[in-house]
Amino acid sequence: MSEPDSPQRPPLEDSILDVLMRAGARTLSAPEIAHAIAPEGDWHGLLVPIRRAAVALAQDGRLVIYRKGKPADPSDFRGVYRLGLPRQD
Repeated sequence: MSEPDSPQRPPLEDSILDVLMRAGARTLSAPEIAHAIAPEGDWHGLLVPIRRAAVALAQDGRLVIYRKGKPADPSDFRGVYRLGLPRQD
């Protein structure tokens, strides 16, 4: 089996984007996303990987990291944050 020419996103990134698409225009916290990905499992263990994936996705322009309701710099934010899809307006 041959590999496609374009690199594929890791499954966690796909899962984050899927959860955000289902949320529509709402933003979600990392725990909300983790719980949606693994409702029965150890979703706490997903919090750090979600943060890392969110930074990569934000740097690619595929999602927005919000801090105190405003877009945050993906390479320099701390504390509580929310994730959302980029606005289309």
